[in-house]
Order: sequence, then C-alpha cells, then structure tokens
Amino acid sequence: MKSFKQSFLALAAGVVMTLTTHAAETVKVGILHSLSGTMAISETSLKDVLLFTFDEINKSGGVAGKMIEPVIVDPASNWPLFAEKAEQLLAKDKVSVVFGCWTSVSRKSVLPVFERMNGLLFYPVQYEGEELSKNIFYTAEAVNQQAIPSVDYMLAEGKKKFYLLGSDYVYPRTTNKILKQYLKSKGIPDEDIVEIYTPFGHTDYQTIVAAIKKFASAGKACVISTLNGDTNVPFFKEFANAGLTSENCPVVSFSISEDEFRGLPAKDLVGHLGCWTYFMSIKSPENTKFVKDFLGWVKAPKVSGIDYTVSGVDPKGRVTCSPMNLSRMGVYLWKQAVEKAGSFEVDKVRTALIGQKFKGPAGEVTMQENHHLVNNAFIGETLASGQFKIIKTLNGVAGEPFSEKFLGK
Repeated sequence: MKSFKQSFLALAAGVVMTLTTHAAETVKVGILHSLSGTMAISETSLKDVLLFTFDEINKSGGVAGKMIEPVIVDPASNWPLFAEKAEQLLAKDKVSVVFGCWTSVSRKSVLPVFERMNGLLFYPVQYEGEELSKNIFYTAEAVNQQAIPSVDYMLAEGKKKFYLLGSDYVYPRTTNKILKQYLKSKGIPDEDIVEIYTPFGHTDYQTIVAAIKKFASAGKACVISTLNGDTNVPFFKEFANAGLTSENCPVVSFSISEDEFRGLPAKDLVGHLGCWTYFMSIKSPENTKFVKDFLGWVKAPKVSGIDYTVSGVDPKGRVTCSPMNLSRMGVYLWKQAVEKAGSFEVDKVRTALIGQKFKGPAGEVTMQENHHLVNNAFIGETLASGQFKIIKTLNGVAGEPFSEKFLGK
C-alpha cells in the first residue's frame, strides 16, 4: 500500500508538472469577432486570418518561445455581448491580448472593459476617429487615410454633389459629420450634401435608391457609402436595377473589400470605388507570399484544438482584404513588442509597441505614439472579378484620430 501510494503521488506530481509545463509553453490570445448575426459576413474572415497568423508564428517558434493558444468567442453581432465576452477573455481566460471588433459600436462597448481591466485590444477596421485609448491599438484606416482621400479624389474628378449613405451607428455618423465639414471647406453647399442612414440588416432600398437617382439626374453626383454588413447586398442590387452605374453615379464604399464581394453581385459594381490601405491585387513579394500561404492554409487549417467542421472555414472563393491584412500585421507588431519588452505584461508591451515597424504586403508600417499606423493608402476601381484595379496610391499617410488636426481647426 505504501509503495502504491508513493507511485500514485509520483504520477500525480508528474501530471501536475506536465500541465504546468504545457501552460508555461503557451500564451493565450483572444479572438473577439462576430461569427453569427449581420456582421458575420465580414468578421468570420478576420477570425480565419488570425488563426492562420497564429499558425504562421507558431511554426517559426512562437512569441518569445511560447506557442500561441487561441481563445475564440462569438459576440454574435450583439453589441452589449461584446463587453461580456471581452470581460470573459480577460478575467476568466486570462488572455495576454485580444484581436477583435469590427463596428465602432462594438469597440466602444468593450473599451471601458479593457481600460478597467488594463487589457490590450488590437482593432483592425476603418473607423471614425475622435478617440484614443491607452488600451487600444488602432491598426486600421483613420478618416484621413480613407474617407478624406476618397472625397479628394471625387472632387478632383469634378463631383459636386455628395450623397452620404450609412448604417445607423457611430462610425458612419461621425465620419459623415467630419466629411460634411470638409466638403463645406471645399466650397460644396449644404443643398448638395444629403445624409441618410438605415438600420443594420436593412433590406428595402427602393425609396432611397429612387432618391439617389433623382439627386444624380443633373450629373456630377456620387455616393459616399458607410453601409456595413449584409445590408450592402440589397442596396447594390436595387442600385443596379434602377439603372445607376459607376458612370452616372459612382459609389465609394468604405466597408466593402474583396471579402464582402464574395456575397455581392460584383458585375453590378464594376467601376465603383474603394479606398483601403491594402488590396489583394497589390504586386509585392510580401503580398504574393501572404495570398498564396493564406489560400493554401484555408484548404487545410491546422490550429490545434479548433474544430473546423463548425468554425465556418470554407476554402472556396477565398480572398484577402485590408481588414485581414491589418489583423495579421497587428499580431506581428504585438509579437515584436513582446520580444522587445521581454514580457507579456500589458504596460511593458504598450511601451514597446511605439515605433515598431513591419514590412507588410502593402509596404512598411510604423506604429506611432497615437496608437495609429503610418501606412500607404490606395484607391481602387472594382473589377467584375471582385478585385480592385489600383488607380491612385498615397504613400506614408500618418493615421490621425482627431479631425481637428486635419481639418485645420
């Protein structure tokens, strides 16, 4: 009995040591993206590219010698649920960092959680600015890296009437408030600026499209779209049915990338525009490798512990896009900062992140003190294939969250 007891204790100690060693060899990282609901059309692919990036990093030795262990939650396009899931990741799962959110309302929902618990969030989607949190790093396009260049391009093309159409939440409303001020400073009168919003998931665009058609009847008009999610499908179908095209009324969309085109009638959007800090069509060695590796990965993902029969990974027709690229670069910037700091502690990593550079598929980026990137910006014209033909490049645009800085106030 004594011998058995000794053997049992030794075995138990071995199990504890094994578990402890396993825990010490991994670092938990959170993924906070909607995998269901109206925003799943956009956010599911960000979850996929994050898992791809974790695999990519783990194969090259991990982060500071630790393998990334993903913890995935689904806030289901429910904004209050984002806050609950963020708290779960930080308090229960004890993740070192979180990559997530798409809409600004989801980001604003989780922001107090990250500040209260001193968590670290990387936010990878274009947004309205007018915010700066020490607990968030904004890797995506600020207004002066997307909306302002788009309006400048339209003005240079001779457009004098602007129809501002968006989903009814903070990002479109704040962005359009800024754009209205900017357009007025460029001599566009109030009567030539229309501002309309629809709810998430809105499907009936007949009345709005009829109004756009009337607005554009005299020529020199365009639509600036901040519609988000699957509501883009009925809008563009109605737009095309009404006989509106990129020739008689071009649309510049800030939330439609190559990934959204997988669910849109791309042939009806030919000639319409997008503005992002990355396009899949960019020619660079880094982008060629990124696209090839990701498309190969979705055919046979290998992240341990993830059941891909229920995770939504579909290898058919997959593409890369700007939010995906920015998600991936955020992971690498965090990795570099952790290794510079020699620690996963948020305060040390935050300090080490400032000044970090990463040569991505669209060029080198630099993290600034204001937690935004210096990045290249591109205006692209939609092709029937669902890809973009780059028609204008802006090099080294420094992201600025506060409009007073670039509106000259």
